[in-house]
Amino acid sequence: MLPALYAHRLGRAYGPDSSAAALTRALERPLDGLETDCCLTADGELVLLHDPLLEVATTLSGWAHERTAAQIRAGRLRHRDGTPSDERPLLLDELLERAPSDATLQLEVKAHADPALARRTARALCERLRDHPARERTEVISYWSNACELAAELGFRARLVAIADYRIHALAAWGRRVGLHGVCVEHFLLSHALVATLRAFGLSVTTGTVNHAAMLAPLLPLGLDAVTSDSPHELRGALSQAHVALPLAA
Repeated sequence: MLPALYAHRLGRAYGPDSSAAALTRALERPLDGLETDCCLTADGELVLLHDPLLEVATTLSGWAHERTAAQIRAGRLRHRDGTPSDERPLLLDELLERAPSDATLQLEVKAHADPALARRTARALCERLRDHPARERTEVISYWSNACELAAELGFRARLVAIADYRIHALAAWGRRVGLHGVCVEHFLLSHALVATLRAFGLSVTTGTVNHAAMLAPLLPLGLDAVTSDSPHELRGALSQAHVALPLAA
């Protein structure tokens, strides 16, 4: 089975991180899903930012959880060269309003060196989506195991992001025990043995950002469930030219 293709961070290659322009560009053509990062604000809202430290990618300073959603929305996202753009950070609600009704949403819980914040963020995310139509097509993903465990406990599909290839059997056993839906493994660590171990425990397997067809082609025999990309449409086009087809639906 060939993997679905998800836009990473709302199509970062098209503009500033998690901006309305990036989302518009990503949705110009069909996509299987959207992956973006969620940070909790001081007033309990969820803002789509890759970095919780605001000065990394915005014109603001401090941490996302120290500012209100209105304060963050008043800032501007920076271009990759550091210059301010005309784009403001998006809120999760804006993504929910615009996302296609059939697209998978991978919402990553972000928190820097703060497991309690990661858990609060996961809870806020699940509460926001508890009665939303998008709930059934949403995955809560995170590097934080406690955030994934909480999301699974609350009845959401949860996926742990892993960047190590050791003790995969133990990780898979833990994942099944706490009710994880799957694991996201960085593409350079993937192997037949690793994928087979996760699948044996009933876990789906996706991978992190792949932007070049040459990097994706060797992964196709592994039967991954999904791949994220900064340039999903370009990647699909490159694979089509190489006579490798990706599905339009997961």
